[in-house]
Formats: sequence, C-alpha cells, structure tokens
Amino acid sequence: MKTIREIKVWIKAIDFVTQLYKKTETFPQTEMYGLTSQMRRSAISIPSNIAEGFGRKTQNEFKRFLQISMGSLFELQTQLEISKNLKYLNTSDYNEIFENSREIERMLSAFIDSISKQ
Repeated sequence: MKTIREIKVWIKAIDFVTQLYKKTETFPQTEMYGLTSQMRRSAISIPSNIAEGFGRKTQNEFKRFLQISMGSLFELQTQLEISKNLKYLNTSDYNEIFENSREIERMLSAFIDSISKQ
C-alpha cells in the first residue's frame, strides 16, 4: 500500500507551498490579511486536498479531491497574476513560481487521468 509520501505531485506541492511562503514574505504588510493570506491558503489547499483524497475510501472520492486541488491551483495562478500586476512579485520570481505551478498542474492532470482509467 502506498503512503502519501510516495505521491510525487503531493511532494512537489509541499515544496511549492514552502517556496510561495518565502516569496510572499516580501509582500506589503497591508496585504498580510488580504492577498498574502489568500495566496497562502490557496497554496496550502493543494497538497492538503491531495492528502485528504488519499485518505478516502474510493477512487471517485480521491479523484474529486484531486479536482479540488486543481481548482485551488487555478485560484492561486490568478492571484499570482494579480501580484505581478501590483509589482509585489518581480518578473523573475513570478516566472519561477508560475512555472512551478504549471508543472503541478500537469502532474495533477495526469494523476486525475490515471485514476479515471482505473
């Protein structure tokens, strides 16, 4: 039986949360309860929903939680755009974080497809 630590997209998402937390430390203090908090919650939701789905009894339930993770990821990608527009993230940081989010998106999509075929 697999453990959650064997799911590559979960590991990648955990690393992504850590990266995002570090990058948002430089956001304005006025955003602590606004955009910063929202981005962090969206990011945390990604691996959290993967883990919650992993603990469910059926593949359909697991798939549903993976889809929720994908929704949180898209939400975060929107918040990244806003952060870039407000110049809270420089272009280099934005590109790095966004590309990491796209990699997680591809991994989640493939994982969802693999579960759908079982």
